Amino acid sequence: MKIAAVETIPFAIPFRKPLRFASGGVHTAEHVLVRVHTEDGLIGTAEAPPRPYTYGETQESIVAVIDKIFTPQILGLSALERETVHDRLDRTVGNPTAKAAIDMALWDILGQAAGMSVSGLLGGFTDRMRVSHMVGFAPAEAMVAEAERFRDTYGVTTFKVKVGRRPYTQDVEACRALREALGPDAELYIDGNRGWTASESARALREMADLGLVFAEELCPADDVLGRRWLVAQTTVPFIADESATRAADVTRELLGGSATAISIKTARTGFTGSQRVLHECEGLGVEVVMGNQIDGQLGTLCTVAFGAAHRTTARYAGELSNFLDMTDDLLTEPLTIEAGTLRIREGAGLGIDIDPDKLARYRQDR
Repeated sequence: MKIAAVETIPFAIPFRKPLRFASGGVHTAEHVLVRVHTEDGLIGTAEAPPRPYTYGETQESIVAVIDKIFTPQILGLSALERETVHDRLDRTVGNPTAKAAIDMALWDILGQAAGMSVSGLLGGFTDRMRVSHMVGFAPAEAMVAEAERFRDTYGVTTFKVKVGRRPYTQDVEACRALREALGPDAELYIDGNRGWTASESARALREMADLGLVFAEELCPADDVLGRRWLVAQTTVPFIADESATRAADVTRELLGGSATAISIKTARTGFTGSQRVLHECEGLGVEVVMGNQIDGQLGTLCTVAFGAAHRTTARYAGELSNFLDMTDDLLTEPLTIEAGTLRIREGAGLGIDIDPDKLARYRQDR
């Protein structure tokens, strides 16, 4: 299973409607398909979604760092030598989604070689996850209509509400409208994408105290160290670190420093290997986790559910697994389907990824 080549293919697929949030917005999925080829003929596949406003990566930078820096360092290594691969990748700082895609592609190869699903190799706890849907910035009535559509069409009853606008009261009003429309049984949590100050966050949480929020995520900037600690100390809502905790070391800092009480795991930025390290750290500290979404396409969503369903802790809460439905198309031969509010892992060896060659030819950007 020696690595013979690493292939990077930039592609772009428009969204039906952009997802808007405090730190930016996404109109088109400008992602990179990453394929790791072995001398035995196995091909591991993953997706790297750049988010320049969060990690500084772009589609062009992901292609460049993999082609020019990472690939020459890992050619000839076995897919089993994951620690050596990571040791060499980590000589270059940053570039989390580029590294994660290579890691997940290697796990795909291992699953194919073993004749097992990657989810089974990772832990095999269950074969599906409950789905949470992200609701982006819009007038309150539009946010309610979207949530009701996902509830009625797909059976989704957990919603992550993007907040962080100013004045903060419009987000409070939107959350209140969602609670009134969806009823007491729906699970709601909020994500500020670092859009508010600590004091704005505190006021908003006080005004939403009766809404039964499950979590609050990244309401204020990560570098507002004292403000975050002050905010977390006074709220009873579990506070999720996301963009501020992209590595296991960051998780340690956020949790032990009192800046968070829960963690979002995103396979798109930590792969399967790094995500397990984060998960095991959280389990050791008794901290809750959720499976986050990098506004992934179906391929990235498939990786998220494979990891989330593999472990007891990550399967406990609904995972953010539905935003691919806002894309006009995708690359998989067999589209993912959400039924009764759940998404299943793919059967078969590896990740079960089958790319439609015609769709790839249509959307790739390098020809």
